[in-house]
Amino acid sequence: MTHDVYAVGNALVDIQAQVNDDLLERLAFDKGIMTLVDDERQAGVLANFDLPSLHRCAGGSAANTVAAVADFGGQAAFVGKIGADETGEFFLKDLRALGVTIDVAPLPGSPTGTCAILITDDAERTMLTNLGASSQLSADDIDEAAIAAAQYIYIEGYLFTGETTKAAAYRAMELAKKNNVKVAFTASDPFLVNMIRDEIWDLIRGPVDLFFCNEEEAMSLTGLTDPVACANKIHESAENVAMTLGAKGSLLMHGGEAIPIEGVNIKAIDTTGAGDVYAGGVLYGITNGLSWKQSGHLASHAAARIVGQLGARLATPFTNDEVRELTNV
Repeated sequence: MTHDVYAVGNALVDIQAQVNDDLLERLAFDKGIMTLVDDERQAGVLANFDLPSLHRCAGGSAANTVAAVADFGGQAAFVGKIGADETGEFFLKDLRALGVTIDVAPLPGSPTGTCAILITDDAERTMLTNLGASSQLSADDIDEAAIAAAQYIYIEGYLFTGETTKAAAYRAMELAKKNNVKVAFTASDPFLVNMIRDEIWDLIRGPVDLFFCNEEEAMSLTGLTDPVACANKIHESAENVAMTLGAKGSLLMHGGEAIPIEGVNIKAIDTTGAGDVYAGGVLYGITNGLSWKQSGHLASHAAARIVGQLGARLATPFTNDEVRELTNV
């Protein structure tokens, strides 16, 4: 089976729960921020809930992106690491229900990675992330045949925070180049850019064909403050660049040309996953015959729809008619 996009990333299940301030106080977490927690701590948090009754979805940056590709009607595959537990089974079923190809061997003795999103009455979101089994993804998990059957592979930058997950990312890029498959890479987070700036430049100058970033990440990477100057600087080394600018839209760089993409006016409720879905829109477009401008236009509207709802998965996917209308530019 051929794929438009084969993604490599952390396999996490997003779990949303309405809680009161008393529970947060008892759990002793700082309200409104994201905290990395170990297996035992997360198990203690989740023990307060009946998991199957909560709102859950397969998540993680790359998983969100291929879910968006599939929502648009594209062919997508994903590799990540899950635990041998009910949460891992849910992750597989959730992505497969969208049509995403995923075939991974569960890891006994390690829980599936989770992001517990605890929402209080004042709409504050306290996020507790446990990487769990996802941190054990390794080069051995990368399938050359699946990569060879793809137009693009998509690598999330978060993989570069662990040695085995970084090795998996490099193995995927190596096999992509061997099989003449394009490589897309997302910076993931300004903190990550600050941590491995030189390595990201090496990737941009080397195997990466399409670099995704937001404005803050681009400024951190280049040391420049003007978004257009940042994009031009990166484009000197990267064949293609997709830089999001929040409500102002985005900027694509392709073939030496700057392609500005307008923002979409919408009341933002939750920005979680906006960049992931934007990447999904661009990747779907360029692997399904759309121009870069058309792909950016579609991606911009997809990101706007995400920020206008709760959660990182499109609650209302675009219809075929909407896609045709949005790409008639």
